[in-house]
Amino acid sequence: MDIADQIDNTNIPKHIAIIMDGNGRWAKKQGKMRVFGHEKGTKAVRGTVEACAELGVKNLTLYAFSTENWNRPKLEVDTLMKLLVTSLKKELKTLTDNNIKLNAIGNLNALPSKARRELLEVIDKTKHHTHMTLSLALSYGSREELSNAVKEISIKVKNNIISPDVIDEAVINKHLYTQNLPDVDLLIRTSGECRISNFLLWQIAYAELYFTEVLWPDFKKEHLVEAIINYQKRERRFGKTSEQLN
Repeated sequence: MDIADQIDNTNIPKHIAIIMDGNGRWAKKQGKMRVFGHEKGTKAVRGTVEACAELGVKNLTLYAFSTENWNRPKLEVDTLMKLLVTSLKKELKTLTDNNIKLNAIGNLNALPSKARRELLEVIDKTKHHTHMTLSLALSYGSREELSNAVKEISIKVKNNIISPDVIDEAVINKHLYTQNLPDVDLLIRTSGECRISNFLLWQIAYAELYFTEVLWPDFKKEHLVEAIINYQKRERRFGKTSEQLN
């Protein structure tokens, strides 16, 4: 029996976010440079995107490049940016065939012009797709995102555009990169690390966290299914008691 048959199709996470960790360690285990791990990792991205579309996940957000990643060796950063461009060109057909809309969150102005241009082009070409939204977190840092939101709201208060009295969760949400996305239901991190690493700190307030030892280049559909099955076995109480839910 296919492991996917064990999934409860009435309880699919609406929004899955993944910290794709372990490319460098995968390459080291193969006796190769880190860049080979990143190249292999792009194949895991394709498989995961297609699996999510097949399983009925409506939103998938991938932590592709953090604000802190700019501090990595120049060769690695340059390679990642080139991979971004080539992957976007290659995967446009995959996105189109699966009716997937591409989205991006983060400080996109920090990206090299060629990468940003290719990204915006694919976003535009897929903007009317409706089956699933794939969001790439690029030059993304949650603390920077929250800091920017505070600045924007402060300016609006100063200019009497909004009153401090009306500032609530909804107002803050409207000033985040993810304003058009639902909160994360399931956060997955690969490679055995058990950290959030400055990723979607506001949006994962009530997410279920799932950590796996699998290195990202080895992450396949069955690992995604295992994470979803694990998620479905949990009781999500959102501050309530089990008795209240039942």
